[in-house]
Amino acid sequence: MQGVVHFSERMLQHFKRVQALIDQLDPEGEPEALTVPGSARPHDAVIVFTGSFNPPTTAHIAMLQEARRYARQHEPMHLYAAMSKHTVDKESVERPLLLDRIVLLQKLLRRRVPDTGILLFNRGLYVDQAEAVQRSFPEVKRIFFLIGFDKIVQILDPHYYQDRDAALRDLFQQAELLVAPRGNDGEQELEELIQQPQNRQFARYIHPLPLNRAYRDISSSQVRQRANRYQHEVPQEVQRFMRITRAYEPPLRQADGSETDYYGERMKSLAALMHRQPASRR
Repeated sequence: MQGVVHFSERMLQHFKRVQALIDQLDPEGEPEALTVPGSARPHDAVIVFTGSFNPPTTAHIAMLQEARRYARQHEPMHLYAAMSKHTVDKESVERPLLLDRIVLLQKLLRRRVPDTGILLFNRGLYVDQAEAVQRSFPEVKRIFFLIGFDKIVQILDPHYYQDRDAALRDLFQQAELLVAPRGNDGEQELEELIQQPQNRQFARYIHPLPLNRAYRDISSSQVRQRANRYQHEVPQEVQRFMRITRAYEPPLRQADGSETDYYGERMKSLAALMHRQPASRR
């Protein structure tokens, strides 16, 4: 039955460990980064791909695989996917849970991009995340953030800053950017962007990363909005999660007119299991 939730004791303990890390992160506190259990401690040079991974798509995997190739061609680098904790309005419920997304991503990376770790941040801005890495892992000597072309346009847009150049100097003192194409915007468009007079001083911190054109238009938001239509744009592991949990589907109307929210029931069951008191031993 689809509405019944089953977890092995081992998986339940893993959920508890990950949730404990999420609870530890304070969005109002000093910048902080944590590693998910099973991830190596960051050191030397790192490539960090921050996203919501809601859900993880084939484009996410392709970008990480390209980043791994980049790392192997340059100095020894360690690759991480990352998510940031944000405060959800009390009237809304995050779907799927950050906990579910982390555990799903971990399973996916283990099979598709081995040796890729997962970081958790308490802040969302790249400059704060760079500081978090340096504060939490002083062994890290160099930081690269992996982003898409649309994000570099946003980062360089003066409308987002009171003093753009000061903010960008602060960012690039701590980190560099690897930029993957989106849509028709490739390496030439990136070069033209960073060679504009107002951007040229930051060009040496921004590096192109190739990405097969087949992945450039894939969007997590499209998958969320029309899950059935875009399921071919997510890996099989994610397809299975979506099918079993119905995390991106509306409540299912039953023959008697009632509605069943399978993912809502999953959330309740998981919370109850995680807060279950262990049986006392006699």
